[in-house]
Amino acid sequence: MKLYYSPGACSLSPHIALEEAGLAYEAVAAPTKTHKLADGTDYYSINPLGYVPLLVLDDGTKLREGPAIVQYIADQAPAKNLAPANGSLARYQMQSWLNFIATELHKNFGPLFNPATADDIKTATKDKINGRLKWLEGELAGKQYLMGDNFTVADGYLFTVSNWAGHTGLDLSPFPNLVAYRARIAARPAVVKAMTAEGLIK
Repeated sequence: MKLYYSPGACSLSPHIALEEAGLAYEAVAAPTKTHKLADGTDYYSINPLGYVPLLVLDDGTKLREGPAIVQYIADQAPAKNLAPANGSLARYQMQSWLNFIATELHKNFGPLFNPATADDIKTATKDKINGRLKWLEGELAGKQYLMGDNFTVADGYLFTVSNWAGHTGLDLSPFPNLVAYRARIAARPAVVKAMTAEGLIK
């Protein structure tokens, strides 16, 4: 497998999943600003949408969209328990988390990274994200991870997206459960390995 990623982007989530799963893969940097690979290849020739992540399977099949990719990865290593069994209620609950993270958090961070976004829009966007984080704070009470005591690929995704708070001026200190949760995930060896590979930590 080959994972196309951009350091610190949402592709960190499947990068973490691959490390947690212990699967063989090649990570290829596809910077979202230049869209040029190290060998000069135009990334648009690989993924016409131009964004990451993209997972290319050994037979050449391409998988796009992080929530789908991380579930595929989890299903390749069922013994790692990175996702509940397909068809189970728990699997749908995890998918609910993946969708919440994608639509209520991930998507809302976009305007905060755009220098053209007006200040009043940024303020309103931060207020919206903080409202979602306040709800999330309550959901994390008494839990190690989103699904309880077991780490799943949804946790890798939430960790990735919540990393962006520091880059966008969002203060997470009002959410101690989230801060403690993030610390637990940051300490996981697979997370450290993925972040080190992307140059996010040394």
